[in-house]
Amino acid sequence: MNLLEMSYEEVVDVVKQMGLEKYRADQLLDWVYKKRVFTFEGMTNLSKEHRALFREKFTVKLPRLIEKRVSKIDKTTKFLYELEDGNTIESVLLFHEGYATACISTQVGCPIKCAFCATGQSGYVRNLTVAEIVGQVLAVENDSGRNIRNVVYMGMGEPFLNYDNVVKSIKILIHPKMKDMGVRRITVSTVGIPDKITRFADEGLDVRLAISLHAASNEKRDTIVPINRKYSIEEVLQAAKIYQEKTDRRITIEYILIREFNDFDEDARRLAKLLKDLKAYVNLIPVNATSASFERPSHWKMVRFKEILLENGIEAELRKEKGADIEAACGQLRLRRMQAKS
Repeated sequence: MNLLEMSYEEVVDVVKQMGLEKYRADQLLDWVYKKRVFTFEGMTNLSKEHRALFREKFTVKLPRLIEKRVSKIDKTTKFLYELEDGNTIESVLLFHEGYATACISTQVGCPIKCAFCATGQSGYVRNLTVAEIVGQVLAVENDSGRNIRNVVYMGMGEPFLNYDNVVKSIKILIHPKMKDMGVRRITVSTVGIPDKITRFADEGLDVRLAISLHAASNEKRDTIVPINRKYSIEEVLQAAKIYQEKTDRRITIEYILIREFNDFDEDARRLAKLLKDLKAYVNLIPVNATSASFERPSHWKMVRFKEILLENGIEAELRKEKGADIEAACGQLRLRRMQAKS
């Protein structure tokens, strides 16, 4: 069994069934999650007998790196990984002042099919397993030599359509005997699945929630985020209010700015009105064009949009673009590789 698929309690149960003391499980997990040693031969504080027993019972399988691209602009690093079944996923390492963030995937492809997103263009295959989600964090650390301080579930896929595996992976990453990440250093980004948002509020996980809204009217959102036809903006924001009431956490609203589509002053004022009863922070993102259909607004237009939000009491920031020279947006590298093979 893949150790990365297992919760702390599951590992302890198996170790006890092997007739070993609980602390042997702690030693094993320390080697994997904190020391990043993925072969049992390298776990030197375990006897040869114990290493042999663990080798018979467990495996530690990380996704295989098949392509790595590093930005010359800001060192943003994009990883294309191959899974055991031959499918590929992407992870991205983002550098900030004093720390690094891993942006990880939750699905192979994505069923949401947002019009501007390369991942949606590549189609949907399946959900990732817990081990494939957790394994990305360890693989990025291993392949970059960097310690990951923050994790964002904002890569390929919709996290809340792989709900159980995402929640279990978070619990593994934050467990003190495993990766031991600070829970407030984890962000889950969703396009907005209302029932899953409210369910997530009851998990007792103090993680950050980001909602990809991208439009201030249902008419516009319907055209770029097809799932809006099932879950309207009003339903999504009502779920966000429930989440906030239960967790007392500020919610991030992701808003892709598209030239002459959702970048008008009226859009900014409408967005501010929608968010007036929500403690929210708006992350404005110039579209990373994946086709000729979408262009980013001029800089002054984006600044103007931000200023209107601020004038209406909504905290907002224009996200600094990272990795523009390496196609760092979700799914671009995988899509390019798929197109080259076809």
